Amino acid sequence: MSATVLVIDDEKNIRRTLRMVLEGDGIEVRDVETAEAGLALLHEESIDVVVTDIRLPGMSGIELLQRVRKAPDLAATPVIVISGHASVSEAVDAVKLGATDFFEKPLDRDRVLVSVRNAMRTAHLEREVRSLRTTVGAREEMVGDSAAMRRLFAEVEKVAPTRGRVLITGESGTGKELIARAMHRLSTRKDAAFVKVNCAAIPAELVESELFGHEKGSFTGAVARKRGHFEAADKGTLFLDEIGDMPLAAQSKVLRALQSGEVMRVGSDQVITVDVRVIAATNKDLEREVREGRFREDLYFRLNVVPLRSPSLRERPDDIPRLVRHFVDEFSRENGFKPKPLEPEVLDELQRRGFPGNVRELKNLVERLVILSGDEITVMDLPEESRHSRELRERSAGAGATARGSVPPDDDDDLPPAPPSAPGARASLREYRDNAERHYIVETLREVDWNISRASTLLGLERTNLHKKIRALNVKRD
Repeated sequence: MSATVLVIDDEKNIRRTLRMVLEGDGIEVRDVETAEAGLALLHEESIDVVVTDIRLPGMSGIELLQRVRKAPDLAATPVIVISGHASVSEAVDAVKLGATDFFEKPLDRDRVLVSVRNAMRTAHLEREVRSLRTTVGAREEMVGDSAAMRRLFAEVEKVAPTRGRVLITGESGTGKELIARAMHRLSTRKDAAFVKVNCAAIPAELVESELFGHEKGSFTGAVARKRGHFEAADKGTLFLDEIGDMPLAAQSKVLRALQSGEVMRVGSDQVITVDVRVIAATNKDLEREVREGRFREDLYFRLNVVPLRSPSLRERPDDIPRLVRHFVDEFSRENGFKPKPLEPEVLDELQRRGFPGNVRELKNLVERLVILSGDEITVMDLPEESRHSRELRERSAGAGATARGSVPPDDDDDLPPAPPSAPGARASLREYRDNAERHYIVETLREVDWNISRASTLLGLERTNLHKKIRALNVKRD
């Protein structure tokens, strides 16, 4: 492990001894006589570990340690303190201020090497943790600049620093977990744990054990004591995803925990006090679940202190190009590719496409495009269904223009050709338009296997309006 160590000591022989010991072990060394010079060097060069004497001319080693710990760009740098005249109180002060290690002169070669190597390893691990946090932070980023997302960002920023419980609603795949994580990062609990619980994935008989923990031998299979999710999230945030799928029996226990801030492990009579901020999420209509007796009304009111709604992708199609580029960069980086450019037609096509799975579906599609495409992502890389949709629109537009001949363009220009009228008869404009609409709606429904939701998206109609059109035009499935 290559590293650079800064030695600060006013004794020339100590500096020379440390240089010989460290360079003999393959470590690069910088050395200075004063703390002032050392602090300047720390700001100029990349130093992995500092070894400093306590008693120096001018600024002391203790004061240097304090300044290092207060400097944002230096705070994580390990500092080892040495002294030939240190008292016990000085050693204690150094450790309290964040010294990585402390030892006295005369120096022991092996002790020095072990201490420096441990400090280097710690610094290396901390850099890795920071890098992982940066990567995870990028993955957890909420992307979008639409009006719906700007409103959501403003609400999250306002709610996050408070203690208020939040209920996030929205369709599956809209990013409810990202909202919860963003609130945790922006809260005063950001340095504590964020614990996610998927309520739909826990068997009903294990919900209580998972949430509150259990004692050894409390039930068959309980071979050891286990902390529950409430304990694990103490001083932090507990995210109860898919809360609408939680069994009624568990709901009553969660309600008691929220009311009292106390939990008990299964098989124990000991009360454990926890300080947890609960954020819940669901894609269900909890008000209807309450009316139909599947969700406790009192728990609903406890959770729904601050309601937030995660908008569907249909409500923010303008965000699709930005999301696509974000995912292209992410998956290119993950797979060791250079970020791939996209044909403009790809973004146009994706904006026209319906995504019932919302952002999750879009993300999965982009990952597929990044992996399977060449140096550039083109329209031909899109799944067959998307290409077919595009070709159908182009053929319909072209055929419609041919059928109309030299008729001046108007609002009906995008209509496909109507079926021919009876010989010798001429259809009225209303009949022509109805036939054209019926033809286009049928083609679209066939394309999506008569999925009304996806057809309404492709046609740019509300589901209810499409149903009215189908009835009015007497459209029937083949």
